[in-house]
Amino acid sequence: MNILSAGLSGFALGGSLIIAIGAQNAFILRQGLLRRHVFVLCLICALSDALLIAAGVGGMGAIVSQSKTLILLVTLGGAVFLGSYAALAFRRAVKPAAMVAGAPESLSLKAAVLTCLAFTFLNPHVYLDTVLLLGSLSAKFEGNERIAYGAGAAIASFVWFFGLGYGARLLAPVFARPAAWRVLDGLIGLVMSALALGLLWSALSEI
Repeated sequence: MNILSAGLSGFALGGSLIIAIGAQNAFILRQGLLRRHVFVLCLICALSDALLIAAGVGGMGAIVSQSKTLILLVTLGGAVFLGSYAALAFRRAVKPAAMVAGAPESLSLKAAVLTCLAFTFLNPHVYLDTVLLLGSLSAKFEGNERIAYGAGAAIASFVWFFGLGYGARLLAPVFARPAAWRVLDGLIGLVMSALALGLLWSALSEI
């Protein structure tokens, strides 16, 4: 397998893993619709993925997988955070004032950045996808091919997050109606709740 093929393999696998509906994607979609801090948040998500992918390709995946205590702590922390955000999403869904772009409850840059970082590093699924799965599958590549594989996966993250963040504004006409925001935040709340319960169940089964 040559370098180009390895890079395309990483791009395809990385893209398939991040396209699924999740906490990061739901947050970026909402911020994209509000047109609030889009570039900074997309950059944080993409760079964070690239960092974790590099760690996994570099061999950290094998080390992390051996620490059950670390995995348990991250899982519990992620469940608490996602559950809290689900509650906020449900609150927004029933409070019309929170559905208007630029409303008082819109996140400041600092709050948005901290929330974005929390979605990234308190979500065990991020580590499973980037550090463990992408990292373990990189074992079949060597040298420059492994670097190309990791780079391809990282590029997929950049393409996806910036496409999602800036592409969301194409849906702006739909979300000009408060009812659309109500539905979106309701769905976000359901997704976050399901993820939180899944993480909690996973943590309890390991105790």
